[in-house]
Amino acid sequence: MTLLSVDGVTKRFGGLAAVSDVSFEVPEGTITGLIGPNGAGKSTLFSMIAGAQRPTAGRISFAGKDITGWQPHEAARAGVGRTFQLMRVFGSMTVLENLTTAAHLRHRTKASARAVAERVCAETNLGSYAHRPAATLTGATKKRLELARALATSPRLLLLDEVLSGLTPTETAEAISLIEQVHAQGITIVLVEHVMQVVMSLCPRLVVLDFGKLIFTGSPDDAVKDQAVLDAYLGA
Repeated sequence: MTLLSVDGVTKRFGGLAAVSDVSFEVPEGTITGLIGPNGAGKSTLFSMIAGAQRPTAGRISFAGKDITGWQPHEAARAGVGRTFQLMRVFGSMTVLENLTTAAHLRHRTKASARAVAERVCAETNLGSYAHRPAATLTGATKKRLELARALATSPRLLLLDEVLSGLTPTETAEAISLIEQVHAQGITIVLVEHVMQVVMSLCPRLVVLDFGKLIFTGSPDDAVKDQAVLDAYLGA
Protein backbone atom coordinates (compact mmCIF):
# COMPACT_ATOMS: atom_id res chain seq x y z
CA MET A 1 0.00 0.00 0.00
CA THR A 2 1.21 3.50 -0.84
CA LEU A 3 1.30 5.63 2.32
CA LEU A 4 2.75 8.82 0.84
CA SER A 5 2.31 10.10 -2.70
CA VAL A 6 4.06 13.19 -4.04
CA ASP A 7 2.65 14.16 -7.43
CA GLY A 8 4.17 16.93 -9.55
CA VAL A 9 5.16 19.01 -6.53
CA THR A 10 6.84 22.35 -7.17
CA LYS A 11 7.92 25.03 -4.70
CA ARG A 12 9.02 28.44 -5.94
CA PHE A 13 10.56 31.26 -3.95
CA GLY A 14 10.25 34.23 -6.29
CA GLY A 15 11.90 33.14 -9.53
CA LEU A 16 13.76 30.23 -7.93
CA ALA A 17 12.31 26.72 -8.07
CA ALA A 18 13.59 25.00 -4.92
CA VAL A 19 11.60 21.89 -5.87
CA SER A 20 10.52 21.34 -9.47
CA ASP A 21 7.80 18.88 -10.59
CA VAL A 22 8.82 16.07 -8.22
CA SER A 23 6.79 12.84 -8.12
CA PHE A 24 7.37 9.65 -6.13
CA GLU A 25 5.58 7.22 -3.82
CA VAL A 26 6.52 5.73 -0.46
CA PRO A 27 5.07 2.28 0.32
CA GLU A 28 3.86 1.75 3.87
CA GLY A 29 6.29 -0.03 6.17
CA THR A 30 9.43 0.89 4.23
CA ILE A 31 12.53 3.02 4.81
CA THR A 32 13.20 5.37 1.90
CA GLY A 33 16.35 7.45 1.61
CA LEU A 34 15.90 10.97 0.23
CA ILE A 35 19.34 12.11 -0.87
CA GLY A 36 21.05 14.79 -2.91
CA PRO A 37 23.68 17.49 -2.51
CA ASN A 38 23.18 20.57 -0.33
CA GLY A 39 20.51 22.80 -1.83
CA ALA A 40 18.83 19.95 -3.71
CA GLY A 41 15.46 20.69 -2.09
CA LYS A 42 15.25 17.86 0.42
CA SER A 43 14.35 19.90 3.50
CA THR A 44 11.94 22.03 1.46
CA LEU A 45 10.19 18.85 0.32
CA PHE A 46 10.00 17.64 3.94
CA SER A 47 8.49 20.99 4.95
CA MET A 48 5.78 20.67 2.31
CA ILE A 49 4.93 17.10 3.33
CA ALA A 50 4.76 18.11 7.01
CA GLY A 51 2.71 21.25 6.34
CA ALA A 52 5.30 23.91 7.15
CA GLN A 53 5.29 25.17 3.55
CA ARG A 54 2.61 25.08 0.88
CA PRO A 55 3.52 23.78 -2.60
CA THR A 56 3.31 26.23 -5.48
CA ALA A 57 1.93 23.39 -7.59
CA GLY A 58 1.27 19.67 -7.30
CA ARG A 59 -0.40 17.38 -4.80
CA ILE A 60 0.67 15.52 -1.66
CA SER A 61 -1.43 12.58 -0.46
CA PHE A 62 -1.05 10.69 2.81
CA ALA A 63 -2.96 7.49 3.59
CA GLY A 64 -5.27 8.22 0.67
CA LYS A 65 -6.06 11.80 1.75
CA ASP A 66 -5.03 14.97 -0.02
CA ILE A 67 -2.96 16.85 2.59
CA THR A 68 -1.60 19.52 0.24
CA GLY A 69 -1.27 22.77 2.14
CA TRP A 70 -2.33 21.37 5.51
CA GLN A 71 -1.02 23.14 8.59
CA PRO A 72 1.74 21.37 10.58
CA HIS A 73 -0.60 20.46 13.45
CA GLU A 74 -3.08 18.97 10.97
CA ALA A 75 -0.39 16.86 9.33
CA ALA A 76 0.90 15.75 12.74
CA ARG A 77 -2.56 14.73 13.90
CA ALA A 78 -3.00 12.78 10.65
CA GLY A 79 0.17 10.82 11.45
CA VAL A 80 3.09 12.69 9.87
CA GLY A 81 6.00 13.20 12.27
CA ARG A 82 9.30 14.90 11.51
CA THR A 83 12.61 15.98 12.95
CA PHE A 84 14.45 19.13 11.96
CA GLN A 85 17.99 19.61 10.69
CA LEU A 86 18.24 22.50 13.15
CA MET A 87 16.93 21.02 16.39
CA ARG A 88 13.79 22.60 17.85
CA VAL A 89 13.66 21.24 21.38
CA PHE A 90 12.41 23.56 24.13
CA GLY A 91 15.55 24.25 26.14
CA SER A 92 13.82 25.53 29.28
CA MET A 93 11.54 22.47 29.47
CA THR A 94 12.59 19.11 30.83
CA VAL A 95 12.95 16.15 28.50
CA LEU A 96 9.65 14.72 29.71
CA GLU A 97 7.89 18.07 29.29
CA ASN A 98 9.19 18.27 25.72
CA LEU A 99 7.77 14.83 24.99
CA THR A 100 4.45 15.54 26.69
CA THR A 101 4.01 18.73 24.67
CA ALA A 102 4.61 16.79 21.45
CA ALA A 103 2.26 14.00 22.53
CA HIS A 104 -0.57 16.51 23.04
CA LEU A 105 -0.80 16.87 19.24
CA ARG A 106 -2.36 13.40 19.04
CA HIS A 107 -3.46 12.74 22.62
CA ARG A 108 -5.80 15.37 24.00
CA THR A 109 -5.92 14.50 27.71
CA LYS A 110 -3.03 15.33 30.00
CA ALA A 111 -2.93 11.79 31.37
CA SER A 112 -2.78 10.09 27.97
CA ALA A 113 -0.15 12.52 26.66
CA ARG A 114 1.96 11.97 29.78
CA ALA A 115 1.67 8.20 29.42
CA VAL A 116 2.85 8.35 25.81
CA ALA A 117 5.70 10.67 26.78
CA GLU A 118 6.88 8.32 29.52
CA ARG A 119 6.74 5.33 27.16
CA VAL A 120 8.70 7.11 24.43
CA CYS A 121 11.19 8.40 26.98
CA ALA A 122 11.94 4.83 28.03
CA GLU A 123 11.99 3.44 24.49
CA THR A 124 14.53 6.04 23.36
CA ASN A 125 16.80 5.55 26.40
CA LEU A 126 16.13 9.04 27.71
CA GLY A 127 14.80 7.91 31.08
CA SER A 128 17.84 9.10 33.02
CA TYR A 129 17.40 12.57 31.51
CA ALA A 130 13.62 12.80 31.98
CA HIS A 131 13.68 15.63 34.51
CA ARG A 132 16.66 17.53 33.16
CA PRO A 133 16.19 20.75 31.16
CA ALA A 134 16.76 20.06 27.47
CA ALA A 135 19.25 22.92 27.28
CA THR A 136 21.68 20.97 29.49
CA LEU A 137 21.87 17.94 27.18
CA THR A 138 24.77 17.10 24.89
CA GLY A 139 24.29 17.56 21.16
CA ALA A 140 23.87 13.82 20.61
CA THR A 141 21.27 13.54 23.37
CA LYS A 142 19.39 16.56 22.00
CA LYS A 143 19.25 14.79 18.64
CA ARG A 144 17.79 11.74 20.37
CA LEU A 145 15.24 14.00 22.07
CA GLU A 146 14.36 15.54 18.69
CA LEU A 147 13.64 12.05 17.36
CA ALA A 148 11.73 11.15 20.53
CA ARG A 149 9.57 14.28 20.17
CA ALA A 150 8.58 13.15 16.69
CA LEU A 151 7.79 9.66 18.00
CA ALA A 152 5.64 11.13 20.77
CA THR A 153 3.19 12.33 18.09
CA SER A 154 2.48 8.63 17.32
CA PRO A 155 3.32 8.91 13.61
CA ARG A 156 2.59 6.47 10.79
CA LEU A 157 5.17 8.33 8.69
CA LEU A 158 8.40 9.65 10.19
CA LEU A 159 10.51 12.20 8.31
CA LEU A 160 14.08 12.19 9.64
CA ASP A 161 16.19 15.19 8.60
CA GLU A 162 19.91 14.51 9.16
CA VAL A 163 19.52 12.93 12.58
CA LEU A 164 23.04 11.47 12.34
CA SER A 165 24.98 14.61 11.44
CA GLY A 166 27.70 15.55 13.89
CA LEU A 167 27.58 12.28 15.82
CA THR A 168 30.58 10.17 16.76
CA PRO A 169 30.81 6.61 15.36
CA THR A 170 29.48 5.22 18.66
CA GLU A 171 26.63 7.73 18.76
CA THR A 172 25.85 7.00 15.11
CA ALA A 173 25.62 3.27 15.81
CA GLU A 174 23.24 3.94 18.71
CA ALA A 175 21.08 6.22 16.53
CA ILE A 176 20.94 3.63 13.73
CA SER A 177 19.84 1.00 16.24
CA LEU A 178 17.07 3.31 17.43
CA ILE A 179 15.91 3.97 13.85
CA GLU A 180 15.79 0.22 13.22
CA GLN A 181 13.73 -0.25 16.40
CA VAL A 182 11.30 2.44 15.24
CA HIS A 183 10.95 0.80 11.84
CA ALA A 184 10.36 -2.59 13.48
CA GLN A 185 7.27 -1.06 15.13
CA GLY A 186 5.77 -0.63 11.66
CA ILE A 187 6.48 3.07 11.25
CA THR A 188 7.27 4.16 7.69
CA ILE A 189 10.43 6.26 7.47
CA VAL A 190 11.80 8.74 4.95
CA LEU A 191 15.40 9.58 5.79
CA VAL A 192 17.47 12.56 4.66
CA GLU A 193 21.10 11.83 5.41
CA HIS A 194 24.55 12.62 4.03
CA VAL A 195 26.30 9.59 5.58
CA MET A 196 26.10 7.47 2.46
CA GLN A 197 27.19 4.21 4.10
CA VAL A 198 24.24 4.50 6.46
CA VAL A 199 21.81 5.36 3.68
CA MET A 200 22.95 2.43 1.57
CA SER A 201 22.64 -0.05 4.45
CA LEU A 202 19.36 1.23 5.96
CA CYS A 203 17.35 2.15 2.87
CA PRO A 204 16.28 -0.45 0.29
CA ARG A 205 14.93 2.38 -1.88
CA LEU A 206 16.32 5.81 -2.72
CA VAL A 207 14.85 9.02 -4.09
CA VAL A 208 17.55 11.37 -5.41
CA LEU A 209 17.15 15.11 -5.99
CA ASP A 210 19.51 17.54 -7.69
CA PHE A 211 18.80 21.26 -8.05
CA GLY A 212 15.21 20.59 -7.00
CA LYS A 213 14.58 17.97 -9.67
CA LEU A 214 14.05 14.23 -9.30
CA ILE A 215 16.91 12.41 -11.05
CA PHE A 216 16.55 8.86 -9.71
CA THR A 217 14.31 6.45 -7.84
CA GLY A 218 15.33 2.87 -7.18
CA SER A 219 17.64 0.63 -5.19
CA PRO A 220 21.03 1.61 -3.76
CA ASP A 221 22.70 -0.95 -6.03
CA ASP A 222 21.22 0.76 -9.08
CA ALA A 223 21.96 4.23 -7.69
CA VAL A 224 25.70 3.66 -7.49
CA LYS A 225 25.69 2.73 -11.19
CA ASP A 226 23.52 5.64 -12.33
CA GLN A 227 25.58 8.33 -14.01
CA ALA A 228 23.25 11.18 -13.05
CA VAL A 229 23.50 10.19 -9.38
CA LEU A 230 27.27 9.81 -9.57
CA ASP A 231 27.65 13.22 -11.19
CA ALA A 232 25.26 14.99 -8.81
CA TYR A 233 25.95 13.43 -5.46
CA LEU A 234 28.81 10.98 -5.25
CA GLY A 235 31.38 13.13 -6.96
CA ALA A 236 32.28 10.65 -9.67
